Amino acid sequence: MITGIIMAAGFSTRMNKDKLTLDFGGISIIEMVIKAIKESNIDEIILVYREEKIKEIGIKNKIKTVYNDRAKLGQSESIKFGINASSIQTDGFMFFVGDQPFLDPSIINELIDVFEEQNTDIVAPMYKGKRGNPIIFSSKLKDELLKIEGDDGGKSIVAKIYDEVKFIHFDNDTARLDIDTWDEYMKWRRN
Repeated sequence: MITGIIMAAGFSTRMNKDKLTLDFGGISIIEMVIKAIKESNIDEIILVYREEKIKEIGIKNKIKTVYNDRAKLGQSESIKFGINASSIQTDGFMFFVGDQPFLDPSIINELIDVFEEQNTDIVAPMYKGKRGNPIIFSSKLKDELLKIEGDDGGKSIVAKIYDEVKFIHFDNDTARLDIDTWDEYMKWRRN
């Protein structure tokens, strides 16, 4: 069983407005991400939110929502909230950022397939040579994930066992893109 955890409790500081709810071709950026995940082979989806309107989008899309009241402490708190809300049957936690609107369900599925077939602890995508998201961590790493602090995410864990990480290479460089600034939004949004 794979649990998808969408980290959507950030503050959009580089954008100066809530980027996740911006229109992206008729639906919000966060809904683009949710849609891709729902079309994949993920078994369970958890949306970790801070803003009420993000929660409402999660409820509308019939996914589990968890409030992060510790978002000021960094991305690590969303990771912890997501893990703690996951099913005890979870074999792997797949972490998604909420601002990656071009994510493709086939990429998610390929990462899951490799994780399940190769019995590895971490599976991560490489988009034309650049590391990206989403990343799957085995439930065997749960205790380590629950110890991370700040905005590190899982980078310290990846660095610690880098040689054991299974990187999957994709030619789709657009799927890697996240929207951090207004200029990026204006460049990539769909009309």
